[in-house]
Amino acid sequence: MTPLRAKMIHDMQLQRLAPRTQEAYVAAVAGSTKFYRGPPDRLSPEQIRAYLHHLLVERRLAWSSCNQVACGLKFFSTRPLGWPAVHLDLPPRTGRPPLPRVLSVEELQRLFTSARNLKHRALLMTTYAAGLRVSEVVRLQLTDLESDRLLLRVNQGKGHKDRYTLLSPRLRRELRTYWKRYRPSPWLFTAQPPTTPMAIATAQKIYYHAQRAAGITHGKGIHPLRNAST
Repeated sequence: MTPLRAKMIHDMQLQRLAPRTQEAYVAAVAGSTKFYRGPPDRLSPEQIRAYLHHLLVERRLAWSSCNQVACGLKFFSTRPLGWPAVHLDLPPRTGRPPLPRVLSVEELQRLFTSARNLKHRALLMTTYAAGLRVSEVVRLQLTDLESDRLLLRVNQGKGHKDRYTLLSPRLRRELRTYWKRYRPSPWLFTAQPPTTPMAIATAQKIYYHAQRAAGITHGKGIHPLRNAST
């Protein structure tokens, strides 16, 4: 790891950016470095704007993807490099994004039934019933479950905020069955070794596998489970 990347990661951690945001920002800087075939600290604001133009117009990336790159390059230039605020002139989003298609009750039942593995089914049901983001469900610990109060605590969710969500009686029964078989600790959904939490990519793969098995063709990623719960 170069000293510049290490400094950027250190600055992002000080700002308490979410892990996925940190990954996206590092990828944004790496992309510009690959595009210009040179060190990123020598790029000018004009070159950064030209790179964003390339992504938006030539590669035709989604506005949200370009905006994430712009945010990453802004952070890199103003924090690790100490430049004054850079105006990248990214055009505003045009139109409104379409509403996501929500999974029906019948589709949810098929999805959960298709997850033969008890751990996988518990993961999917927790994401749906508690209305969690994938980054939140993989970071749950046993101590976050307040079974007697039927509450589930989410630590450092979006915006670095803590909150409570409901723990339904059905989900409580499912998690108790899951815990009796696997005895996870301290994380509710563990990886290998079991002392580490499950990776987000693993949770996504679990969802995609169950989605294909259930014959569900719409929806991208595990997030539709959260949408279906609201």
